[in-house]
Amino acid sequence: MAKQVSELSVPVPWGEIRGKVWGPDHGYPVLCLHGWADNCGSFSTLIPLLPKECRYVAVDLAGHGLSSHRPPGTFYSLPEYVADVCRVVDALQLKKLSIIGHSMGGDIAAVFASMYPEMVEALVLLDSFGFLPTDTTELSKVVRQGMDEMLQYEKKTEKKKRVYTYEKAAERLLAANPTLSEQSVRILLERGLVQVEGGFVFSRDLRVNFKNIVRISLEQSLDMQARIQASLLVVLANGSFDRILSEPAQSKFTTTLLQCLRDRNHTVVTAPGDHYVHLSKPEVVAPFVSNFLRTKVLSPPTREHKL
Repeated sequence: MAKQVSELSVPVPWGEIRGKVWGPDHGYPVLCLHGWADNCGSFSTLIPLLPKECRYVAVDLAGHGLSSHRPPGTFYSLPEYVADVCRVVDALQLKKLSIIGHSMGGDIAAVFASMYPEMVEALVLLDSFGFLPTDTTELSKVVRQGMDEMLQYEKKTEKKKRVYTYEKAAERLLAANPTLSEQSVRILLERGLVQVEGGFVFSRDLRVNFKNIVRISLEQSLDMQARIQASLLVVLANGSFDRILSEPAQSKFTTTLLQCLRDRNHTVVTAPGDHYVHLSKPEVVAPFVSNFLRTKVLSPPTREHKL
């Protein structure tokens, strides 16, 4: 499948959303959404191990990888990312698809599947609960933090990014994600760096680091979870629980979210590994995902889906 990889570019009002496509032209469409501060390269080792009859579209989310940054004054939040998924799906003229989402990409995928349940046939969440409620007592604090971060950033007259040598950039990425293998670091840096005079800068928009200002409660999360009609597989890495949550207070909601998934006969499994197990050790995750796709969308007669 490695020989069947091509670049994707979807025009959006502020530029383009870039990505990579694997698989045959008429393969069953599977959209792949990466996690926060990553890029579509995070699926580069997993996709070759998945069913060959699918066409995998892995995108660099806005502000990540090679995709355009959002316009000045714009926040990065879940609804905007979901709208981007709508733009990509519309550009590719897809009526039915499945989605694989890692971490933040899983949250985006779950919200999209709850809003457009008729379109999503199977949903795979890699180290993601799909929804991360915020404690209502913390709401004002975290939203204010995100607002203040953006407003302070806008006041800066100097917004140049730090320039690194390739080696120093790799060291920084590894320091932030100590469980990444050397190969995984190189893969993420392929789209995660841009060469400039004197070295390299990280390609992602600095604004993606700010607190998300759009929050939902547990009640809202469970309501949206109930609206998902797709078959759902959750693959949790047993060594990364703290990496999934953006605030410690969110941990008290996870048991409820998982129990409601099980009550709806969705599949929740645990894989040995860390937050990036799908990238560093894809052979651990691939059997779960492959069996799920074959059972839920590839076994029944399917129509040709053309990109």
